[in-house]
Amino acid sequence: MGPDLLRLTGVTKVYRAGAIEVTALRNVSLPVRKGEYIAITGPSGSGKSTLLNILGCLDRPSSGEYRFEGAPVQSLDDEGLARIRNRRIGFIFQGFNLMPRYSACKNVEIPMIYSETPRGERRVRAEAALASVGLAPRSAHRPGELSGGERQRVAIARALVNEPSILLADEPTGNLDTRVGEGIMKLIEDLNREQGLTVLVITHDPAVAARCRRQVRLVDGEIVVDR
Repeated sequence: MGPDLLRLTGVTKVYRAGAIEVTALRNVSLPVRKGEYIAITGPSGSGKSTLLNILGCLDRPSSGEYRFEGAPVQSLDDEGLARIRNRRIGFIFQGFNLMPRYSACKNVEIPMIYSETPRGERRVRAEAALASVGLAPRSAHRPGELSGGERQRVAIARALVNEPSILLADEPTGNLDTRVGEGIMKLIEDLNREQGLTVLVITHDPAVAARCRRQVRLVDGEIVVDR
């Protein structure tokens, strides 16, 4: 494993609605080193989604410190956070989150539009990313013309196209049957093992968690297992 890619230190997240306060994370400290393959598990309401949102720079902690590649994230403005999300973090979601009117290739190009990659380069890199996940022959197809496993592979290609430092996968096999889910997890594992990509998987599935080399379990917003 390499040096720390990111580190949470004493992070707490409190949501407020009028006089009501809900503490989603309590004093969470979590180092993640380059090249790690980590499962985040826990029951519903344990804080997994909140943790993912903070790690992905989609939300800010109420207190504590978050450093990404050595830089204190909480000091960044919204534009700075958006830049990290676009260029340093790849996201994979259970629901794929693809644009139904666009081809697979166009969907993969979307992150590069926000990073202001030249149009010609976008197409070349999108096609290469689709080829890397075994979907080169399907690049012109829209999501409605693809199977669930193929749609998730498009989402993975989109997550990879800007060459991120970390891949955050939120229930990546949740909408897939066992056989197709196995193929998706094999692809994610290959990215970690062969390319050294840091991977963090949020999952309810013990079988998915067991494939990861490190398991972190949350209960009531606190880390109770880290092994």
